[in-house]
Amino acid sequence: MKSFSGRTAVITGAGSGFGLETARIAAREGMNVVMADVQQDALDRAVAEIEALGSPVLPFRLDVAKSAEVEALGAAVQARFGAPHLVFNNAGVGFGGLIWEHTLKDWEWVVGVNLMGVAHGVRVFTPMMLAAAAADPDYEGHVVNTASMAGLLNAPNMGVYNVTKHAVVSLSETLHQDLSLVTDQIHASVLCPFFVPTGIHHSHRNRPGELAAGKPTRSQLIGQAMIGKAVGSGKVTAEQVAQRVMDAVRDRQFYIYSHPQALASVQTRMEDVMLARNPTDPFAAKPELGQQLRAALRAAD
Repeated sequence: MKSFSGRTAVITGAGSGFGLETARIAAREGMNVVMADVQQDALDRAVAEIEALGSPVLPFRLDVAKSAEVEALGAAVQARFGAPHLVFNNAGVGFGGLIWEHTLKDWEWVVGVNLMGVAHGVRVFTPMMLAAAAADPDYEGHVVNTASMAGLLNAPNMGVYNVTKHAVVSLSETLHQDLSLVTDQIHASVLCPFFVPTGIHHSHRNRPGELAAGKPTRSQLIGQAMIGKAVGSGKVTAEQVAQRVMDAVRDRQFYIYSHPQALASVQTRMEDVMLARNPTDPFAAKPELGQQLRAALRAAD
């Protein structure tokens, strides 16, 4: 995308983390900013900040897991600004634990937000963008979906999260290929961040009541602590990741990484697949971490 000024960005999960930082950059670039988030107070604070930067803002309280709400967002965007130019399907939640201990409600919550939230965004906004491209040869559009390095790896004790993020990578790669069949004006990217300080380890604060969790298992408590420690220790900031997102949109770059050095583990996994060997121990380089996790999971109640 050659220019951002005067164009429209739709950002989910805009109340904090990557979403808010991307909204800040979009506003400084002169974009109209559509800010959607499930947490009303965080959204209100974020909207006030972006409006103070002088950007036209459309706020929208949104649960991305609910198709009707995403469709309503699409209608509101069309009515206010017309078809968007940048759609950042960014909202997501974190959740850990042994994969057989996830309840049906755990699966419904995490899949609903992390995977179906992206699917709804693609389903609602891509046709709008294609129609705009058909009507205007100068129109440029871009869809960015937030996955994770967990979409390229399979860390233990992170089952449902891994599943959803792998699915988002697949969805995004397919979107890239499908768009290339029908247009040269709209492109796609997938964001695969590693450990970046955001609020994802507090995702449970916005878990819907109808999908409320029961008493967490030992593995789930350990998983939450793992996520919190890893995310809290991250040295790459959400602001830096947001800038990489905007740079990738400008440069039509598909894969966006916060920690390129982590790709060595991805290469090892792909070699496991190609050589049909058993998955490599994820703790091979730091065996003490694996020992600690095994001991914690095997400890008597």
